[in-house]
Amino acid sequence: MPALIVIPARLAATRLPNKPLAMIGDAPMIVHVWQRAVKAGAGPVIVAAGDQPIVDAITKAGGTAILTDPALHSGSDRVHAAAEAYDPAGKFDIVVNVQGDLPTLEPNLVAASVTPLADPAIDIATVVARITIEEELNDQAVVKAALSLAPGATVGPALYFSRLLIPSGPGDHYHHIGIYAFRRAALRRFVTLKPTVLELRERLEQLRAIENGMRMAAALVDTIPLGVDTQADLDRARRLLGYA
Repeated sequence: MPALIVIPARLAATRLPNKPLAMIGDAPMIVHVWQRAVKAGAGPVIVAAGDQPIVDAITKAGGTAILTDPALHSGSDRVHAAAEAYDPAGKFDIVVNVQGDLPTLEPNLVAASVTPLADPAIDIATVVARITIEEELNDQAVVKAALSLAPGATVGPALYFSRLLIPSGPGDHYHHIGIYAFRRAALRRFVTLKPTVLELRERLEQLRAIENGMRMAAALVDTIPLGVDTQADLDRARRLLGYA
């Protein structure tokens, strides 16, 4: 399935300003993410930039970046705008949203995110990993997915997402990883929808899709990339990548 991979990035951030341009070794973080997405080989990779300095950084590294309206409200809006500008004819039926703050991203996660779309009934796909660190179970920074996964299966319907531990009872719990593969029509619809009650309550944008009857599924993977939100996260990323 032909896919267009889009990485949204903007400089405004409350906890770590100018985050995409934070240096990790000799390259900005956004360049590390772009390089890893390219290595996935899942399709062309572009950066949906909210600011010109991000465009300049990606262009200097040899990539493609599209400057989007800085007033756009979300990463999904930015991804949609860039996809429409890059591919107005709709050649790519799948658009993968890869967050721009995942410098330790394993490239295989990008390809894995597309696999649930083999089912034509699925509108949006994503990836999860089993929670193996006990502290994550009650960490509200770790988003959990209620996944209906049959024994031995690696893909299943994603029924709900929460910052609290779901579901109850014995069994595995799943850490949601912020990579989304949209069918093009689903992305076009999604960005027209207004924020919903549960989305605002949980502060999780993907619930907007579920509340509007869109079907989501997740692929099970075995690695969780580090999301960089704070200076401590950035320092850890530098250590993990050998730049400490």
